[in-house]
Amino acid sequence: MAESALSVRNLWKVFGPDAEKLIGTPDLQLSRKDLLAKSGHVIGVKDVSFDVAPGEVFVVMGLSGSGKSTLVRLLTRLIEPTAGTVHLGDTELTAMSEEQLREVRRRQISMVFQHFGLLPHRKVIDNVGFGLEIRGEDKTTRRARAQNMVDLVGLSGYEQNFPDQLSGGMQQRVGLARALASDPEILMFDEPFSALDPLIRRDMQNEVIRLHHEVGKTMVFITHDLAEALKLGDRILIMRDGEIIQMGRPDEIIGAPADDYVKDFVSDVPKSHVLTLRWVMREPSSPDEGAGAPALKDSTIVRDAARAVLAHDGLVRVVDEHGAFVGVVDDEDILRVVVAEDS
Repeated sequence: MAESALSVRNLWKVFGPDAEKLIGTPDLQLSRKDLLAKSGHVIGVKDVSFDVAPGEVFVVMGLSGSGKSTLVRLLTRLIEPTAGTVHLGDTELTAMSEEQLREVRRRQISMVFQHFGLLPHRKVIDNVGFGLEIRGEDKTTRRARAQNMVDLVGLSGYEQNFPDQLSGGMQQRVGLARALASDPEILMFDEPFSALDPLIRRDMQNEVIRLHHEVGKTMVFITHDLAEALKLGDRILIMRDGEIIQMGRPDEIIGAPADDYVKDFVSDVPKSHVLTLRWVMREPSSPDEGAGAPALKDSTIVRDAARAVLAHDGLVRVVDEHGAFVGVVDDEDILRVVVAEDS
């Protein structure tokens, strides 16, 4: 278990009066509509299992009603699971008492929601340090930590402002700083930017990327926006009707959609912005093919590789993360992807 920051196994959430009795019965194979008609129960999350690696940005996405927000609440037991387990490292959250769980929420997991939940009568510095106050940290310690987090999220100079004196984007930065102040092992985001204007939303996405590079926290990010998922996620889990439809790296989701639902979902994505060279390269005909040519990693995004490949007269060698020669690409391989986007 400890190899994963978060490990989820066979997690179910069934809403209804006798939910536990349904686990393991054939009724749970019915569609949502048929199950509701037969028993008055609704499946929120259906037999979900996955692992999140330490330091990974793991994105859960799906349309409204897919179960993604229910899932993130199950992970911290804001909603109690009907069945299944959730482990934080070696610790089973689903076996904890309420007191143990509160301590985990105070010290190991922080959440950032769409609605910022800032205390309107408290200044920025006090909002950021609120979790530390609840935890019993002394004023000097929590003020110093809160100031560091204010500086980290780019709000220096606004420490003494009240939330209603800030823009929506700035308020969400306060929420980020507050979540980071407790130095959690995992940050969980439940559609935190969906209420923001598009430009502010883009800035906040960039802020999450920057913060991840700086502090290296494990992050679970919930969104209904595919572009946001592709931009932020190391891996993406796509849900529909409470079930996992596909899970993989962004290039795997775009390059090999699991079914027509996912294929339709990703149809408008510019593939050259997501696919890597491993999706367009050809196997070398010999170990010496393209000898002396430039080499690019197989994880290079096609768009980023285009200039180097098009500028070189001939093949370009592709190597894996260890430097081993794994393939070749040329102008046609790159242009095939780019031209297909315009067709």
